[in-house]
Amino acid sequence: MSEISKLREDICLLAKSMFDRGLTCGASGNISARLSDGTVLVTPTGRAMGFLDPAQISHLDQDFRLLSGDPPTKETPLHSAFYETRAGTGAVVHLHSTHSVALSMMPDVDPDDVLPPLTPYTIMRVGKVKLLPFFLPGDDGMGDAVRGLAGKRSAVLLANHGPVVAGKDIWAATFAMEELEETAKLAMLTRGLAPNALSTENIAAIVKKFDVDW
Repeated sequence: MSEISKLREDICLLAKSMFDRGLTCGASGNISARLSDGTVLVTPTGRAMGFLDPAQISHLDQDFRLLSGDPPTKETPLHSAFYETRAGTGAVVHLHSTHSVALSMMPDVDPDDVLPPLTPYTIMRVGKVKLLPFFLPGDDGMGDAVRGLAGKRSAVLLANHGPVVAGKDIWAATFAMEELEETAKLAMLTRGLAPNALSTENIAAIVKKFDVDW
């Protein structure tokens, strides 16, 4: 199987897995992944992630212009911003996952570090998550906001919209996205209960041991 065929299959496999588990619904959410020649595969616009056809995945050139397949998601500028600014980005996943969206609407979250340090795996796989303001869906301003971070964050949370995660490949990006949503779920479940979060010393030890970009 060729590289592009394998990656198309993997996108559909992981998209369906997330859809089937309720991490995204309807025609929401999108995934992109970069090929070794620098071109990019992106899920098409208006399609449910649980019912993607590999042949219809959008294939874009290095300037994100359509080469083949169906028209890409309108949020392609959001994806391109991560590829342009964060070295080593091989894939980007964006969902409208329930608990992450809920957390993005809470008035007392820290916009520079929106996820509380509840588990080591969020720190290891996601790092600090920046809360970005609300943008209209498809607004180029989302990409500009990501560029403004200068590659310092692998994940952001769009207010009233959902999380976006970049990873070295589609599997890493998906696993990090799932970890982000699980932590957001824990944060909402324990909200107002004063849970015992990881200490500053715990966080520092995790960052050091696992060489986390913190």
